[in-house]
Amino acid sequence: MTIPDHLLDILCCPVSHEPLRPLGRNRLKSLNQRIAESEVLYVDGSPVQGRIADALITRDDKVIYPIEDGIPVLLPERGIGTPQFTDPL
Repeated sequence: MTIPDHLLDILCCPVSHEPLRPLGRNRLKSLNQRIAESEVLYVDGSPVQGRIADALITRDDKVIYPIEDGIPVLLPERGIGTPQFTDPL
């Protein structure tokens, strides 16, 4: 699912207000591999369960937000903080 540019222009992180951009395919693949290995947590500390089909990431690469059924889930507790990864995505 591709989010139209005019919507990407107005979407931002609900916490930092950083602009969002699509998470690249290779990085999404790496994220899903880590999810399959039970290594990924949401910001609220709960484990991410199930594959993520698409996602957005903040411009500063600190938080990933899943897209579910074509809708970005921009809830602070449902962000995936990238500092939890010792190796970059």
